[in-house]
Amino acid sequence: MAKAKLLYECQHCGFTTAKWMGKCPNCGSWDSFLELNEQQQEIIKQTKSLSSHAESKAQSINDIIENEVFRYSSLDSELDMVLGGGIVPGSLTLIGGSPGVGKSTLLLKVGSNIASLGKNVLYVSGEESSGQIKLRANRLGANHASLYLLSEIRLEQVLLELSLREYEFLIIDSIQTLYSDAITSAPGSVTQVRQITFELMRIAKEKDIAIFIIGHITKEGSIAGPRVLEHMVDTVLYFEGDSSQELRILRGFKNRFGPTSEIGVFEMRGDGLFSATDIASRFFNRNSNQAGSALTVVMEGSRPIILEVQALVSESHTANSKRQATGFDTNRLNMLLALLERKLEIPLSGYDVFINITGGIKITETSADLAVLAAIISSFRDRAISKETIFLGEVSLVGDVREVFGLDARLKEATMQHITKAVLAKKPLEKTKIKAYIVDEVTKLLEWY
Repeated sequence: MAKAKLLYECQHCGFTTAKWMGKCPNCGSWDSFLELNEQQQEIIKQTKSLSSHAESKAQSINDIIENEVFRYSSLDSELDMVLGGGIVPGSLTLIGGSPGVGKSTLLLKVGSNIASLGKNVLYVSGEESSGQIKLRANRLGANHASLYLLSEIRLEQVLLELSLREYEFLIIDSIQTLYSDAITSAPGSVTQVRQITFELMRIAKEKDIAIFIIGHITKEGSIAGPRVLEHMVDTVLYFEGDSSQELRILRGFKNRFGPTSEIGVFEMRGDGLFSATDIASRFFNRNSNQAGSALTVVMEGSRPIILEVQALVSESHTANSKRQATGFDTNRLNMLLALLERKLEIPLSGYDVFINITGGIKITETSADLAVLAAIISSFRDRAISKETIFLGEVSLVGDVREVFGLDARLKEATMQHITKAVLAKKPLEKTKIKAYIVDEVTKLLEWY
């Protein structure tokens, strides 16, 4: 009789190996491998063969008929923007975020909006009772006859409910609380999450139900569970923001039906989470000119947003000077500081430097380099910069200031916010009311001051 092959799985990321290992080579966690039984190994094989179970032949791309994507609105403009125009029937969407950021609040409100259109909506919660959800619904004004609540953690009961009534929208809160009686592992384990997601995906495609799944996140900020979870779903959304702040940002990281570069901005109020209106002036303060503050314009998808870069340069009283950044890459900050010392001969080695991007937005593009330098110099010299000036430019290691993409859209947004001056690497092609100051080298930044 052939000996059964052993298979071990990391309980943090889902990495599998035929040999037990003390440290996972994929996620770096220690003592996370557990031996899988034959049933669990069969589930992994089913998951890996999802896209290869049917025979297919290659076709010329010119002979393939394009699938039409139908959408319906969630009645929330910011969510529709992130999803690419609305909710797609039969889609599977995963939304993650830190506790208290507003995931359950947003989806309960969206479920109420869809129920108001006459569609049957099922809200499944494994973390709260129906009475607790009812209290939140009263506060949100989310009571509609077509919105059904189910407090359940067994997948089989959820599938039974879906067979009793025709639903068009399903919310799972959360995927880590569901478990299947057919699997021996504990709720929230890698095997449970993988199999339950597979079943939900099958239901979404067979019954043409749009399903939203709430996922817990790890301390590193990624969604807990196997990496295959994000590969199986159609859309992955992340909620960003501090629970103590009013503004929340919903960012798309994967979308099979639309762009992934758009963001949605929401405002937390006493009666729920709403699409933020007039967000243009939410991320900067133009009331007073203070040293260490400079404005820039970043592109979040197709939306230009004016942000305030704040810098604090203070004399260090320790041997190792501190360099800290909130909303900006610390490694890039260290590079810019080295450039200031080399090109402009500003002695920052004996100073602590702190950078903060207002509004909770994390800058991932390089167009804010010039604004960061301007804010640091402003704080170091204790000279305020006018709030009617923006800085746009990428700074290279050799000290050149380079042009940024989408310049015309950024300047148009700045004009609407009554910005009158712009420090740029190159003159804009289109005519604008903003007066441009050309700075193609870092050394010329001091001349502008």
